[in-house]
Amino acid sequence: MDTYKVKPLEEPMEVCVQVPGSKSMTNRALLLAAMGEGMTLLHGVQFSEDSLHFLTALQDLGFDVHADQEACTVRIRGFGGQIPKEQATIYVGSAGTAARFLTAFVAMSAGRYRLNASDQMNKRPMRELLRALEELGARFTWLGEPYRFPMEVYGMGQRYGEYRVQLNIDQSSQFLSALLMTAPTAIDMLTIELTGKRSARSYVEMTEHMMCQFGHSGVLKHEADCYQVRRGDYEAREYVVEPDVSAACYFYAAAAVTGGSTVVRFMKKDSLQGDMRFLDVLEQMGCTKQWGHMEETGEPALKISGPVNGVLHGIDINMSDFSDQTLTLAAIAPFADSPVTIRGVSHIREQESDRLYVIVTELERMGIRCDMFEDGVTIYPGEPKGAQIETYQDHRVAMAFAVTGLRTPGVEILNPGCCRKTFADYFNVFSIIFNQK
Repeated sequence: MDTYKVKPLEEPMEVCVQVPGSKSMTNRALLLAAMGEGMTLLHGVQFSEDSLHFLTALQDLGFDVHADQEACTVRIRGFGGQIPKEQATIYVGSAGTAARFLTAFVAMSAGRYRLNASDQMNKRPMRELLRALEELGARFTWLGEPYRFPMEVYGMGQRYGEYRVQLNIDQSSQFLSALLMTAPTAIDMLTIELTGKRSARSYVEMTEHMMCQFGHSGVLKHEADCYQVRRGDYEAREYVVEPDVSAACYFYAAAAVTGGSTVVRFMKKDSLQGDMRFLDVLEQMGCTKQWGHMEETGEPALKISGPVNGVLHGIDINMSDFSDQTLTLAAIAPFADSPVTIRGVSHIREQESDRLYVIVTELERMGIRCDMFEDGVTIYPGEPKGAQIETYQDHRVAMAFAVTGLRTPGVEILNPGCCRKTFADYFNVFSIIFNQK
């Protein structure tokens, strides 16, 4: 099996890095462009495994898609919410965004489509979204387990008048984003009443902002748990995808744990990405944050420096709104001077892996005490020992525990290639900036 041996840093380093475009924004932009009228040009596109599955699926649905991976651009011609092919088979791989967004898109059409996914995606939650689409008039034939991939979708076609559905987003806010983005192409007025306990919705806010950026402003919030979205058109446009804050956080965490500093280019103060909150967590733990511009080009950049005295502080934090960084915080938590408690993340048990189980299993393998509870984990201070880290085909496990290895001798990441899902060059970049070769 392919492995990556992390070499601990001998001294703090000052590094500068440019990360790919945001996966979350890339896949939303691809969908919104496909639903627009005319040619859209996207800049800063992330060409990861997830986004490539999304692009290929759009091509299989008949869309005119031209991608330039070197320039990080994509051109898409949309047809005003219509899908060019009335029948097609698409494959979404392990991409949760592609799985949820494209299922809703084809369900809002008048066509018939077969949807396939990876074994990993076949096991991930879809039921709440599919039940809502059934209530609206879409029909499904399950080709395996009910309410999971693979499936055939018979689209509902146009719906006139007002419709109402209930939706539980405890397992994924992508269910809500999928309905909000696609409903304007097929339904006069849709009211979505949220059930369940989850209140954190940073990714939904990203969806709303991007819908507005593509010309649709019909999302109304009547109360905390009720959304209304009206029929409306999306506009073709030129659009720049932000750098991936989720990816940037691994390099910022490296600064935190080694006492060095990391500058990430093109970062924006007004970013739409919820993972910006992780940078506030690093500040609370003792790091410093400095906004500025690159001297040579003038582009915006953000610098995070590790604690001046080299000591990270423990923290008790609800990460429901930026849960993709749970593994990142867990990977540096043993080096804090008091326990780190992470709450509000029960839903990460059903992502690419059971991430709470993974945190406890891998940290305990390294000799670190952890206490897992219903929606989170407490990690106690300690000196991790070297270990082979099982990655469970989960990109975030591999990227996070590589950071631990910058301060811990003997850390070896199994199957580092799983990073292809969102950041194919992660370990190449990691090796270059941290002198790993």
